[in-house]
Amino acid sequence: MRIALFQPDIAGNVGTILRLAACMGVAVDLIEPMGFPWGERALRRAHMDYAGEVVRHPDWAAFEAAAVGRLVLATTTGAVPLPAARFDPGDVLLFGSEGAGVSEAVHARADLRVAIPMRTGRSLNVAVAAGMVLGEALRQTDGWRS
Repeated sequence: MRIALFQPDIAGNVGTILRLAACMGVAVDLIEPMGFPWGERALRRAHMDYAGEVVRHPDWAAFEAAAVGRLVLATTTGAVPLPAARFDPGDVLLFGSEGAGVSEAVHARADLRVAIPMRTGRSLNVAVAAGMVLGEALRQTDGWRS
């Protein structure tokens, strides 16, 4: 199981997701460009003393060439509700940028599109959404680690 962030806009959200991933034992793919400067210093500051596997990709094409596993996109459109979605241990959970989501090409490339049911006209912070989707995926695949 991996988390992939497509062109994230907000450094704090990336830090929160990196910490989540490190605690849950999953790797993170960062797909550039990002909406803020990013380097080793920012990485250390973002997830404090939590270590985890973080892979940077210069663009979508580089990520797609390196991606292994089924691509599961968290989206608000054209998706299976999270409670009905079925996950596999090798899934890559993809989350779009806070401001723009993902392009139509990325949306079309997803093997599974998952939506978190919520009130109309509302949206969750991407880090909260990542926690919810990852939690359900780990529950289904017996991926919780102690």
